[in-house]
Amino acid sequence: MRLNRGGNRQANAALYRVAIVRMRDHAETKLYAARRMAEGKTRREIVRCIKRYIVREIFTALCKPKFPALIA
Repeated sequence: MRLNRGGNRQANAALYRVAIVRMRDHAETKLYAARRMAEGKTRREIVRCIKRYIVREIFTALCKPKFPALIA
């Protein structure tokens, strides 16, 4: 399931790959997935939640000014 059905297909595919790799290799994400699995969530629902988390991380990184001293 893509995060935004009308959005960029390549970006959605990349986001899915990042989520899958994090579920496989990232310790915190593994713990999160195990906790969600214990709650009865399906793998598909867990991937969707992880994708949303990744998008929030990317958005905050993009919105953060690169050179804060030059803004003032």
